[in-house]
Amino acid sequence: MADPRAHETSPTPPTSPTDPTPPTGGSDDGSASGADPRVPALRERVRALLPAARADLEALVRVPGVSSWPDAAAALDESAAAVADLLRGAGMPEVEVLRARCADGSPGAPAVLARRPAPAGAPTVLLYAHHDVQPPGRAEAWTSPAFEPAERDGRLYGRGTADDKAGVMAHVTALRALLPAWGPQEGVGVVVLVEGEEESGSPSLPDLLATHGDRLAADVVVVADSDNWSVDRPSLTTSLRGLLELEVGVRTLDHPLHSGLYGGLVPDATTALTVLLARLWDDEGDLAVEGLVRGEAADLPRTEAELRADAGVLEGVALVGRGSLLARTWSRPSATVVATDATPMADASNTLAASARAKLSVRLAPGQDVDEAERLVTAHLRATTPFGAHLEVRRLGSGRPFDGASAGDAAVLAAADWALTTAWDGATVAHQGMGGSIPVVAELLDVLPGATVLVTGVEDPDTRAHGVDESLSLRVLEGACTAETLLLARLAGQA
Repeated sequence: MADPRAHETSPTPPTSPTDPTPPTGGSDDGSASGADPRVPALRERVRALLPAARADLEALVRVPGVSSWPDAAAALDESAAAVADLLRGAGMPEVEVLRARCADGSPGAPAVLARRPAPAGAPTVLLYAHHDVQPPGRAEAWTSPAFEPAERDGRLYGRGTADDKAGVMAHVTALRALLPAWGPQEGVGVVVLVEGEEESGSPSLPDLLATHGDRLAADVVVVADSDNWSVDRPSLTTSLRGLLELEVGVRTLDHPLHSGLYGGLVPDATTALTVLLARLWDDEGDLAVEGLVRGEAADLPRTEAELRADAGVLEGVALVGRGSLLARTWSRPSATVVATDATPMADASNTLAASARAKLSVRLAPGQDVDEAERLVTAHLRATTPFGAHLEVRRLGSGRPFDGASAGDAAVLAAADWALTTAWDGATVAHQGMGGSIPVVAELLDVLPGATVLVTGVEDPDTRAHGVDESLSLRVLEGACTAETLLLARLAGQA
């Protein structure tokens, strides 16, 4: 690709991606916005666009596009159509809604693909986000309705406000700021991919990439779906854990039994499942499955007390696992029971359950092969199943880990550091790992092996993505929109 900083002085060298506290990576003259008058002009342009960005974000949040819900098709279609309209309105000349197929042949959720051809000699940038969201959980647990955005203390609350409809709006706002000023032979090429099923494991993504991969060709990929170190400090995510979702079922009987007549003699499935799941961890709460990749990492420059406060850990509750605080969330495996199918309390009777199921979310360290991880976890479950219960393990979804700590074009990485530092008024950029998973990153690198991937953040430690009262810092929204605008301008040689 063309050097995006060919007209600049030597960039600040990018710090080690494993160093969460790099030195200030400001602009070329050491100031937050630099001597180039185009930079403050771009910032003001973004600031003028923020009211529209917020209004459009709120409209997207009102659409309950939960991709894991069986009856979500209409909402996902509405959400995809809205995103397509936003991209057309931003000036993207080619926009369409695509629907690929899952491995079983069923149709996947709608994705949006938009393209702007690159001028001669200019790089192409692929902008990724997703418009689907997680289920909201119990409605009564939310302070305000999950799909009705509400502002409190500088934060916008609602399901998808941050994960990842804010990512969609970061892309749209950057394009609104830049495309009207770019003639056909100016700027960079742009491809936008907004997926509609990321929160349910991207089941049709392989087919979409196989069918349309040639239309996604790009030199740089910006994935706006990660975290920031804090509201006041931006991050680039350089590693992601992989994901293995498993359904674990046990059976002990061919029909339920009276608990008084048979309790204490015949094992019930709920108890068997409880014992089985407990054996996934040792006494310190570390995952007990042998053979999984376990990485190391330097400890966080953040105290345990700060981490406990960020997570909302109750007083007296111990943290779990072994290794540094950073390693436990960035580079070591974990497992979480995210759902169970047992007799609901409202339907309870004095019976021994014949069967019970649970859903496991297993996070995998960078470098871990997903198929090998499934084999090891399944073998552990079979070896520890109590009472001779019949066990069934089924993969529901998966995503490969990503490790980009030393990958990518140095000039692009420096441009990203500069854009983030400038947008955050001189704050240093934290190059960090993430315990979460974004399956599309590894999949895109299969299609674009030479691309530089930048995983940027629209969240912060108080976002509560996937949880009750998810929220977006409006300050982070401005920073994300500004940083992406500055990055694209710099890659185009215009800042």
